[in-house]
Amino acid sequence: MTQAPVTAPALTAIEQRVLWLATAIVHQANRVRPNPSGLKVGGHQASCASLVSIMTSLWFRHLRPEDRVSVKPHASPVLHAINYLLGELDEAYLPTLREFGGLQSYPSRAKDPDPVDYSTGSVGIGATAPIWGALARRYLTNRGSDAGTGRQYSLVGDAELDEGAIWEAILDPGVAELGELVWIVDLNRQSLDRVVPNIAAGRLQGMFGAAGWQVLTLKYGRLLEELFTRPGGAELRARIDEMPNPEYQRLLRCDAAQVRDRLPAGNAALAALVASLDDETLLAALRNLGGHDLGSLDEVFAAISDDRPTVIFCYTVKGRGLPTQGHPQNHSSLLTVEQMEELASSLGTDLASPWEGFAPGSPEAALCAEVASRLRRPDVPSAPSLELPADIGRTPSGTATTQAALGRVLLDLTREAPEAAKRVVTVSPDVSSTTNLGGWVNKVGVWSATERRDWFDDDPETIMHWREKPTGQHVELGIAETNLVGLLGELGATWSRWGEPLLPIGVMYDPFVERALEPWSFGIYAGGQSILIGTPSGVTLAPEGGAHQSITTPSIGIEQPGCVSYEPAFAIDTEWTLLAALGRLGKPGGSSSYFRLSTRPVDQTLAGVPADPAARERRRRQVVAGAYLLRRAAAPSVTLAAMGALVPDTLAAAERLAQVGVEADVVCVTSPGLLFEAQQARSGRGGAESWILDQVFPASRARPLVSVLDGHPHTLAFLAGINRVPSVALGVTGFGQSGSLAEVYRYHGIDTDSIIRAALDVTA
Repeated sequence: MTQAPVTAPALTAIEQRVLWLATAIVHQANRVRPNPSGLKVGGHQASCASLVSIMTSLWFRHLRPEDRVSVKPHASPVLHAINYLLGELDEAYLPTLREFGGLQSYPSRAKDPDPVDYSTGSVGIGATAPIWGALARRYLTNRGSDAGTGRQYSLVGDAELDEGAIWEAILDPGVAELGELVWIVDLNRQSLDRVVPNIAAGRLQGMFGAAGWQVLTLKYGRLLEELFTRPGGAELRARIDEMPNPEYQRLLRCDAAQVRDRLPAGNAALAALVASLDDETLLAALRNLGGHDLGSLDEVFAAISDDRPTVIFCYTVKGRGLPTQGHPQNHSSLLTVEQMEELASSLGTDLASPWEGFAPGSPEAALCAEVASRLRRPDVPSAPSLELPADIGRTPSGTATTQAALGRVLLDLTREAPEAAKRVVTVSPDVSSTTNLGGWVNKVGVWSATERRDWFDDDPETIMHWREKPTGQHVELGIAETNLVGLLGELGATWSRWGEPLLPIGVMYDPFVERALEPWSFGIYAGGQSILIGTPSGVTLAPEGGAHQSITTPSIGIEQPGCVSYEPAFAIDTEWTLLAALGRLGKPGGSSSYFRLSTRPVDQTLAGVPADPAARERRRRQVVAGAYLLRRAAAPSVTLAAMGALVPDTLAAAERLAQVGVEADVVCVTSPGLLFEAQQARSGRGGAESWILDQVFPASRARPLVSVLDGHPHTLAFLAGINRVPSVALGVTGFGQSGSLAEVYRYHGIDTDSIIRAALDVTA
């Protein structure tokens, strides 16, 4: 929505000041601030310059307080410059780009001192975040929350469209319904190393159009459009349209005489038009692309339709207004001190006082104050505390899998804690039924922006009912794991955006967690708190073969900041750890969690859950803290530490070892990450509690150790360091094979016989 008209000179002056400030922020970090180490600081003055006009127009003419903007990573100084002019950033931060505790290298919701709507920096992920932010807000609104309305803008570099994550998101069927999405592509036709020979803008526009988007193109500014109406103007348009990108970029590096020689290319009508222009107008016309024309930007923003997503291709010049404009290697180039002095002179600023504001009472100062007032948002209300049970009270019996336990816990939650259960939202990439979410989906329904009829609701052979409605609590995406974790990140950030916490749980096949790890990790970095569940997992999925058998995922919880990992062995362990993980979501200081579940049917009586309430609570606390002693020998010779699906085989090994006179304690590990943190804390590194080590690995029972899991053995290898005992680490180090469970376990050396042999070796 276009605001009331403003004086063009004031807006142009602000545009020029934004260009100066963004450039000076990078200059100060690299040329002025002391750098004893000599390590390159870096920054992207040219990438900033190509977006200055677009961001000036957007912030000072079109944004509303309810709108949100994702800014391309390399343009972060432009965002800081605008926030400074609007009074949202203290001047003391301007010289601190990429300094410890200062302005971040890329926009960060969590670490920057000024307002940032979306963290960016991982190419393609920040661009798509507003898609999932729009969906998260609609989800809240459909459930009665006051999350408001507003557009979700993405400012995207054209080279960023090479990222597959972008097209995975755009092609998801539900995205075409999100009319609040507006993408602005900074089409400067340069990447990091070169001028892109053929950016194929028409092909890109066709791809957006085929996905149901409104496609707008802003190629030329008003000066060029006027020249096109003169004699020779049609030839000028054709010449610029048809020339290769590198030729156009080279013309930007030419003086007026060189342009007069190169541009006509033997066309008499065009040569006559060029001859009629003075040098200043000729050079200005060559640079008069639509992405730098404030009036043209007004017109294209006014043409946005809110009934479907919109993409605007804005032609720009990388480095516009700087001495480096159009140069093929200008991506990370820095202006010299002399060039900065010349730029300051041309823009009416002073390199010696780079942060000078507009004079009080000036039209520019008045416009900044008016925009700051207009864009001011109300404070985010504090998120309510959610009451979650720690123990539902059931003691599973019979045979069950940890994967099936997931669905049971969610259904139990709807009865035991209905208010908290209403905030649970599950997300799946077309694997709801195969990951045991069917009962939950039948209970709560599938979320959809509009209600759709279930044409199979009267089919007696249909077990899973697909009831799509705005109040559903399960979101089904296409088969694209990056979309799932992108949505998880935004669902997990609603507590900080609108004071409305959600409890998001994403479920995918564990082998594909690594594909999703980077965008999920970036979502955690940006403040999104969620639970990611990988199931089925490991070589335990024996008949599936190596393509579906995960190996390295167990260590994710150890290595991923802001995340706790769990791999439960029994259904009761799954319940307790999942409830604890839900309790960490949606609040300051909260955290995400990763679960690795299995399809192996396990006798639940092996868990030996204590009947006494106090003993049961002690067991629950140990399970949540990372491990518990499952089998206690009278006089142990060895400790067997197992995790997940291999606990039954480890118990069987302990029984057989006892028959040959070797007694074994069996420790069931539920979270290697938490145990590692406890070990670090015991050594004075980190603030975690270490009591779990004293209860599960007391020094008085320190014995040689065998660790075993359905994953890479290094995950548990550190356990031997708790009491500094001899050890053998068993696990999976090679790609899997198809076969029966016994055959596959034997092949990898993690079967009962292998555990026994390792125990005998380590105690010999």
